[in-house]
Amino acid sequence: MSAETPYRRVQITRHTLETQISVTLNLDGSGCAQLQTGVPFLDHMLDQVARHGLIDIDIHAIGDLHIDAHHTVEDIGITVGQALAAALGDRQGVRRYGHAIVPLDEALSRVVIDLSGRPGLVFEVDFTRSLIGTFDVDLFQEFFQGLVNHAGFTLHIDTLRGSNAHHQAETIFKAFGRALRMAVEPDPRMAGIMPSTKGSL
Repeated sequence: MSAETPYRRVQITRHTLETQISVTLNLDGSGCAQLQTGVPFLDHMLDQVARHGLIDIDIHAIGDLHIDAHHTVEDIGITVGQALAAALGDRQGVRRYGHAIVPLDEALSRVVIDLSGRPGLVFEVDFTRSLIGTFDVDLFQEFFQGLVNHAGFTLHIDTLRGSNAHHQAETIFKAFGRALRMAVEPDPRMAGIMPSTKGSL
């Protein structure tokens, strides 16, 4: 793995025997995304994160898709998590907490983030079908688990209702983008201050 700063804008590469992934991330972007993961539905979901999070993100991935998408999706989550951790640095001066509730037609999802320094995922989603096109919905949890493990934050994802699995997924990723935008945003009242009574995150 390699990382380069400036602060809040990073580039991370991660190569394994299964995947080769490069992520460029700018927390203070305008919502632009360049996505070449080889998994079209994941590209569609990550584009929602960029647009609703006002984060610029470029992801290029080569994976063993001839087997299935599992390694690629999980390793993209890991690499995005590493990029978020690097971009946040010591996390001084950020709001730390973020939340969003987002609808799409009949579907509604809630996402809550704490940039706690402690990885944790609660994923309460009951998709109405197991595949969206050819995409296995079980891989969404693998993506977010890899992300929180390496970003070092707590993430709660709940789909409150929905009958269309595509809509359910889209509300999750839109809400994640909005909640992330809130959590990583610099708070002018917290400039230079660690948002924790412990003095570190």
